[in-house]
Amino acid sequence: MILSLADVAALGQIPNDQSGIKHYFNHLLFSPDGSRFIALHRWRYPNGSRLTRMITAAADGSDVRIVIANGYCSHFIWRDNNHILAQSKDLQGQTAWGNFLFEDVAGGGDVRQIGRGVLDGSGHLSYLPGNEWILNDTYPQGAERLQTPHLYHIGSGERTDLGQFHLPPEYTGEWRVDTHPRFSPDGKLVCIDAPVAGQGRQLHLIDISGIV
Repeated sequence: MILSLADVAALGQIPNDQSGIKHYFNHLLFSPDGSRFIALHRWRYPNGSRLTRMITAAADGSDVRIVIANGYCSHFIWRDNNHILAQSKDLQGQTAWGNFLFEDVAGGGDVRQIGRGVLDGSGHLSYLPGNEWILNDTYPQGAERLQTPHLYHIGSGERTDLGQFHLPPEYTGEWRVDTHPRFSPDGKLVCIDAPVAGQGRQLHLIDISGIV
């Protein structure tokens, strides 16, 4: 063990702290150079609701930093060894969930919102090689339950949708199929998960070389 729940739960101020909450870790991810890692520190209340802080630490569990302390953190990705793109809310006067670029320091340093109103605020984020494009997706939207993987060009602020994929209503809860877009090493292909009628969950390849 390099880091205990007891140590992290005692660190800083837990938003809405109360008896009976259950602490746990989730979503571990090393920085590009392998020197530090992210963990989501989550806690669940007796009524089933939960909150989340983002912490980072050195590979041996030392130098723990609470980067997002307000209890609102979801998907994230390292941009480089010193910056993290993560979804949060109640920051800079923004009550809705959005994508914010944090520094890997206590409190997040100079926080900047990325792609407000364009880049979906709830999808699975990653940077294409070169950090000029962000790859993301959506959860099912509308009556048709369409999931939309998309690219966001940081320089221009423009979004390019890569298709819309129907998620049948029987795919819910733990049985859902998130598209979880990920890119090939050369950044020219995107692979997603999506169900196909009569075949269940399948992998789909999308050629993005003409876009990027």
